[in-house]
Formats: sequence, structure tokens, C-alpha cells
Amino acid sequence: MCASCFTHLLADSRLKNEQSSCPNCRTEINRNICSRNLAVEKAISELPAECPYCNHELPRSHLKNHEEKECLNRPVCCKFKRIGCLWEGPFHKLRDHEDKCDHPNMTGLQLMESLEVIDRNHKDEQDLFQNILNLLSFEKIAINDLQLKPYRSDDFIPQLCYESSRFNALGQQWVVKATVVGNEKSVQRVLTYQLVQKGKVNLNVKFLMLRSPFSDLLIKPEVHQQEFTSDLQESSHHDLVLLDPMECNRMLDANTIKLRMIIFQIPSSENEK
Repeated sequence: MCASCFTHLLADSRLKNEQSSCPNCRTEINRNICSRNLAVEKAISELPAECPYCNHELPRSHLKNHEEKECLNRPVCCKFKRIGCLWEGPFHKLRDHEDKCDHPNMTGLQLMESLEVIDRNHKDEQDLFQNILNLLSFEKIAINDLQLKPYRSDDFIPQLCYESSRFNALGQQWVVKATVVGNEKSVQRVLTYQLVQKGKVNLNVKFLMLRSPFSDLLIKPEVHQQEFTSDLQESSHHDLVLLDPMECNRMLDANTIKLRMIIFQIPSSENEK
């Protein structure tokens, strides 16, 4: 089977708490006892494959280049997208559209509405960057590389959960707990996590999750804030946002999930603002 189907199969088995098996002969399979079959890969690369855009058949090894550079039906955007044109369509219609596109001839006032949407998205990215930059000036910062290990909940229908070992940060002990949103029938799955303080100390913090130096997951960072008290020792649940949502299967397939958490203690002067 192909690599993406293999990863999806292993993730399904973990969610169902079953031993993964071959869908054809039902023999046990896992990442330790399976390996790439290079001879079959090479043979398959020469077999004809169908382009999803034009249905043209060509050798599989040429498919990627065809889809990206040669196919006349490949999806493209208008070159005036930067000034607000939202047109998307097949490559063979691109020139006709751009010759007739209204955006180059619009007045400044007409373009303002389109540009405002672009500016808002750009501002959101700038605000996130500036927020993280400001947090790095805080006096008390803790960086911890975590390994989240899977376990099954005690619910009537056991749920796949993850939990890190206890770690020290800002003079306190913490753990990170995570659960999977979605089951074996879900096309897309999401990992949602929370930060848990193991003491009973009043502490106001901001935190964010990044990929570990030992992982290649691409994570979109999001900053969250939580005030911990003797009565509230768990943060809200937050989604771990992956740039490619399908990467969640590969993450679930692994024996452990490797992440990096940064916790910033909010100074009292910031609390008063």
C-alpha cells in the first residue's frame, strides 16, 4: 500500500485500540516490521497514472511535474490576486481572464474593500509575531520539550488520550494532557490539549505549543492565556493547529508525540493593565 494509506491505517487502529492488520490478508503489520519495497516503487512509478485535472494518462513518475507545470487544466489564481481578485480557474482560461480582469482598472476606492481583507490577514500575522516577540522580553520564561504518550480513558467508550510526564517550569510542576477529536471514521482529526498545574499556586501565564526540535510537524503557533488558582488548575482545551490537517494521522501513528511548550509568567505590572 502507499505511504499515506499505511499511515492512515495505523492511525485508525490506534483510535480503535486494535492491532493494525493488512486489509487484504489480515496479517499483523506495524511500522517496525514493514519496510519500503523499492522494487515495487520503481515499477509503479513507470505505470500509467491519471491526472486528476485533465484525466490524461502518463507515467506516474512524470505526474507531479505535469500537475504543477504542464496540465492545461491545473488550478491557478489570477496574477492580480495581490490587489483583491478572487478568481481561480483552469490554466487554459487564465490569459482570457487576466485580459478582462476588472481589478487593474478599478479606482482606489473600489480596491479599498478587497485590500482591507488582505490587510486584515496580514495584520493578524504581524500581531501574532509581535505578541510572541513581546513575550520573549518577560523575565520568567520556561521552555520544555515534551513527549506525550498515549493511553485509554476510563469512559464507557474508551477514548484515545495523551499525557506528558511531569515537568518543572516557573517553580511549579505541570503536565500536558491531550485528546483526539474524531474517530476512525473521521476524514480529519484534531488533537486538542490543555496545560495542567500540579500545585495550588496562583499564577497567571501565557503559553504556546511549537514543534519539537526532534519532530518535523508543521504547527501554526497560537498564544493562550490562563490564570491558575487553587480552585482552577487546568487550562481550557486548545486545538493543536497543523498547517497540513492530514498530518494528524502521522502524529497519531507515532508511539509518542514530540512537542515544545513555552510558558511565560505574566508580570504583576502586566496584570494591572
